[in-house]
Amino acid sequence: MTERRIAVISSGLSNPSSTRMLADRLLAATVAALTEQGVRAQSDVIELRDLAHDITNNLLTGFAPAPLEEVINRVVSADAIIAVTPIFSTSYAGLFKSFIDVLDPDSLTGKPVLLGANAGTTRHSLAIDYAIRPLFTYLHAEPVSTGVFAASSDWGGSADEVAPLSARVERGHASSRRPSSVATP
Repeated sequence: MTERRIAVISSGLSNPSSTRMLADRLLAATVAALTEQGVRAQSDVIELRDLAHDITNNLLTGFAPAPLEEVINRVVSADAIIAVTPIFSTSYAGLFKSFIDVLDPDSLTGKPVLLGANAGTTRHSLAIDYAIRPLFTYLHAEPVSTGVFAASSDWGGSADEVAPLSARVERGHASSRRPSSVATP
C-alpha cells in the first residue's frame, strides 16, 4: 500500500479555533479520499500558535530553535500541505506569513497545497485567491484550484447549517484530484 504524508498548517490564535476546525475537516476529507484510492495517509498537524515565539526568534536571529526546525523539516518533507489561516484585515494572519517567511523559498517547489481560510463574514472569501494563492504560487508550490473558505455562520449547530461548508470542503478536495497526481492533498 502506498503511503503519503500530509502537513497541516493551522494558524488560528485561539484554542479551540475555527481555523483548526476547518483544517481538521479538510484533513478528514483528504484522508478519506486517499483511503478510497488505496493510499494510506499520515498527517502532521502543526499549530503555529504554539511556535509563535520560536518563529519570532528565527526572524530576529536567522536561526530556528530546535522545535521550529523540526516543524520546518516536517512541512518541507511532506508529500502535500493543507494550509489554513484566519483572515485579518483582508489577508492572511501575520503569524501565518511569518512562518512562511522562515521557510527556504525553494522548499515548497512542486508541492500540492490545499488552501483554507476563515473569517467573521463571507466578505473576506476572496482572500484565498488574492492573498494566499499568490503567496504559494510565488514559492512555486502547486495550490489546488479551489480553496475552502468558512465564515462564522458556517459553524452552526444543525446539519442544515453546516451543509454548505461540507459541500465546499468536498469541492475543494475534489479540485485537488489530478489523474496523474502522486499526492492528493
